[in-house]
Amino acid sequence: MSQYNLVYLRSPVEMQLSKNNKSSMRKPSLHKKYQVLTIFILLIGQTSFSQNDSAQQMSVYDSTKLSFDSTTNKLYDNIKRFGDSARRKNLLEYRQDTIATKQDRTIELIKILTLEVQNYIENGLDTSGLTKEVNQIAHWYEVTGEGVFTNTSALQTHYNLETTYKILRELLIRITARKSLLDKYYKNLVDFRNRIDSLYNDDILYRFPSDTTDLKRYVERLTVVSQEIKPIDSALKKILINVAELQPPINLLANKLSSSIEQVEIFQKSLSSSRFNQESTNLWDTARYARSFNEIIRFSWRKTALSFVFYVSNEAGKIFLLLLLIIVFTALLLNLRRNMLNLDLLDKNNPDQAVLKYPFLSALFIVLNVFQFVFIDPPFIFAGLIWVLSAVSLSVILKNVAARYWWAAWLILFILFLFACFDNLILQASRPERWGMVGLSIAGILSAAIIIKGRNRTELTAKFFSYLIGFLVIMQVASILTNVYGRYNLSKTFLTAGFFSVVLAVLFFWTLRFIGQTLTLSTRIYSKSDRRLFNANLEFSGNNAPVVFKVLLFAGWFILFSRNFYAYKFISEPVINFIIQKRTFGDNAISFTIGDILEFFLILYISGLVSRLISFLGSNQQIVQGSAGRKGGIANWLLIIRISIITIGLLAAFAALGIPMDRLTVILSALSVGVGFGLQNLVNNLVSGLIISFEKPVSVGDIVEVGGQTGTVKSIGFRSCIITTPGGSNMVIPNGELLDQHFVNWTHDNPSRTVDIDVGVPYGTNLEQAIKILKGLPEKDERILQDPPPSVIITQFNHGSIDMQLSFWVKDITDVDEIKTDIMLAIDLAFKEHSIKIPNYPPELPAVPFSKGEIHNKNGSA
Repeated sequence: MSQYNLVYLRSPVEMQLSKNNKSSMRKPSLHKKYQVLTIFILLIGQTSFSQNDSAQQMSVYDSTKLSFDSTTNKLYDNIKRFGDSARRKNLLEYRQDTIATKQDRTIELIKILTLEVQNYIENGLDTSGLTKEVNQIAHWYEVTGEGVFTNTSALQTHYNLETTYKILRELLIRITARKSLLDKYYKNLVDFRNRIDSLYNDDILYRFPSDTTDLKRYVERLTVVSQEIKPIDSALKKILINVAELQPPINLLANKLSSSIEQVEIFQKSLSSSRFNQESTNLWDTARYARSFNEIIRFSWRKTALSFVFYVSNEAGKIFLLLLLIIVFTALLLNLRRNMLNLDLLDKNNPDQAVLKYPFLSALFIVLNVFQFVFIDPPFIFAGLIWVLSAVSLSVILKNVAARYWWAAWLILFILFLFACFDNLILQASRPERWGMVGLSIAGILSAAIIIKGRNRTELTAKFFSYLIGFLVIMQVASILTNVYGRYNLSKTFLTAGFFSVVLAVLFFWTLRFIGQTLTLSTRIYSKSDRRLFNANLEFSGNNAPVVFKVLLFAGWFILFSRNFYAYKFISEPVINFIIQKRTFGDNAISFTIGDILEFFLILYISGLVSRLISFLGSNQQIVQGSAGRKGGIANWLLIIRISIITIGLLAAFAALGIPMDRLTVILSALSVGVGFGLQNLVNNLVSGLIISFEKPVSVGDIVEVGGQTGTVKSIGFRSCIITTPGGSNMVIPNGELLDQHFVNWTHDNPSRTVDIDVGVPYGTNLEQAIKILKGLPEKDERILQDPPPSVIITQFNHGSIDMQLSFWVKDITDVDEIKTDIMLAIDLAFKEHSIKIPNYPPELPAVPFSKGEIHNKNGSA
C-alpha cells in the first residue's frame, strides 16, 4: 500500500537513544532494587543516630545536620524524577497499546468488509448473464417491431398492433425490473467501496510504533493484509466498471420500449378512427402490397409464439391451479361413473349421461370454459388454444351421443372455426389472404344454409341456435362486402366474430348441460348426501337451468365475442388498469392491487369448493359399497385431504396477495392469541380429528357404539363426526368428546362378529341329534365362517325345556340380523322335520332357571 511510505525515519543518534531506552526498559526491576536498598540504608542510619547520648548528639548534630539535609533533598529529588519518568513511560506505553488495539480493530473491520464484498460479488448479480438477457430483449424488440416500425410495406392490422403492444409491454416490464436490480446492485457496490475507503483513510492506521521491532512487525502485518484484500479490491473495481458500462444500454433500451409503446397506441387510435375508410384497393384491382405471403406467415408465427411464451410464463400459477381443478373434476366424474356402473345405471350412448362418457375430457371441457376468465387480457393464441381444446373435447364426447347429422354439422363449423383462428393469427394483409377470407365466408354461408334447411331441423332443441346461425350468415355477408371494397380490418373482424360467436355459444351451451347432468346424476346416486354442501338445486338440465347460470354464461360469451372489436379495448382497458394498478397502504408502504385482492378471494373460494367436492365424494362412499362392508379409501383420509387443500389454498392466497412470510407469522400469532382466549374447544376438536385421521381408531364406514347408541360413521369433519343410526337419524359427536368417551368399534380391524341363538327343546328329546342338527345348519350358509366352527352348548334345565345355545361367526357384522333370521327359520324347519317341538311357555309359567341341579315341579316340591 502507498500509505506505508509515510514511515518517519529517525537519525542514528535517536536510534541509539531508542536502543539504550529499550535496553533500560528490559531491566526495570534491577534499578528499582538498588534505589529501594539505598533508601532503606539511609533510614536505618537516621535511626541509629537517634540512639546516641544527648551530648554526642548536640555536638555531632550541628556538624552533620547540614550534610544530612543536603543528602535527603537530593534523595527526594531523585525519587521525584524517577516517578515522573515512570509515569511518562507508562503513559507512552498505554497510548501505544491503545493505538495498537484500534489498529487491530480497524484491520479486522477491513478484512470482514472485504469478505462481505467477496461474498456479495460471488452471489450477487451475474453481469455477463444480464448482458445476454439485455441483448435477448433487444433482439425481441427487433422481432416485435417488424411490421410496425420496420417492413411496413404491407397493410397494418389491429391484431398486429395489439400483439406488438402486449409484447412491448412485457419487454418493458422485464427491462425495468433488470434496470432496478442493476441500479440497486451498483448502489450497494458503491456503498461497499466508500466504506472500505473510509477505513483505509483512518489516521489510526498511520500511527507507527516507536520501537523498530514493533514497527517491522506492524509493517509485515499490513503487507499480508494488503495481499489478501488486493484481489477482492481489484474484483470490486472491475465489477463497478462493468455495471457502469451496462447501465447506459439498459436505460436506452427502456426509453426506446417506452416510446415505442406510446407510438403503438397512437397507431391503434389512428387505425380505429379510420376503420370504415377504404384501406386498400378493391379486390379486383392491382395489389399495392410488396411483401410475400410466406414472409408474412413466418414473422406472424415468430411474434405470436413470443407473446404466447411470455403470457404462459407470467400466468404459470393460474395454469397450475387450472390443472389442479381438472384433476379434481376428473376424480369427481370418475367416482360418479363408477357408482353408476355399480348400480347398472350407466348408458354411454344416453345424451343425458354424456358427461360420464369420457370423464377426463368432460372435466377438461367444463373447467376450461368456466375458469378461462381468470386469465386477464390473454393474447389470442392463448385464448384460441383454450377454445380449440374445448371444441375437440366436445367433438369426441358427442360422437354417438348427439344425432349424426348434427354432429357432422358441428364438425363442419369447428373446421371453419379453425380456419378463422388461423386467419386471425396473420398479422399483415396480403392478396392471397383476402381471397382466402372470401372463400371462408362463402363456406360459412353455405354451411349455415345446409344446417338451417337440413332434414333434421326438428332435432334442434334450442331455438337460439337458429338465431346464431342466422347471425353467422349476416356477419359473413358483411365480411365479403367490406373485403371486396378494400375495408380489410373491418372485413376480418366480421369474419372472425361470426365464427367465434357460433362456436363459443355451442361450447357454453354444452358446458351448462354438462354441469346440469353432473349435478342431476349426483343427486340420483348420492341420494343420502347433504345438498347443503352446494347451497343449490341440483336437479336441472341445460334447458331448464337457473336464470343466474344462463346470465353468467351469456355474459361470458359476450365478453369473449366483444374482444374481436377494438372498441372493447377502450372499455376494458380502464377496468384492467384499475384492477392491476399498484396501491400502497400504511406507513410500511404495503403494496397491493385490486386484482390481488380478487385473486385472493378467488383462490380461497376455489379451495373451499374443491374441499366441499371431496367431502361430497367421501361422505357417500358407503352408499355404493354393497353388503361387503368395505370402507372407502378417500373417506378414510378425507379430513387430512381437506385440511391440506385448505392450507395450500390459504398459502397460495396470501402469496397472490403479496404478503411476506414474516407478516404472515404475525397474523398467525394474533390467531394464536384468539385460540388462547376463546377457541380452545374448536382447536381441541380439530386436533382430535387429526388424531382420528392418523391413528384411525375409527374410520368412515365403521359400525360403532357410543353412549349406548349404535350407528355407522358417515363422515369425519373438521369439528365433529357424523354417525348414522339404524333408524336413519344422524348423531353429531364432537371429535374431542369421541376420543374422551369409551366407544366400541365393531368393525375396526375385523368386520366379523359372533352370533348366539338360544334354543329350547322339551324333556325327552334326543339331545345328541338336536346338537347335530343345530351344528349342521350354519355350514350351509356362505355368510358364516367355518373357522372357528359353529358350536352348541347346553346352558340350563329350564321349566319344561332344556335350553341350548348355538354360536357361530358371521363374516360381516352388517349381515347379522339377516343371517340370524335365516338361521332361526332353518332351525324351525329342521326341528319340524325331525319331530322336535320347541316348548311354548304359558304366561303364568315364566322361564326361570333351576339352581344347583334341582328339578322343581309346579308346586315347588323337589
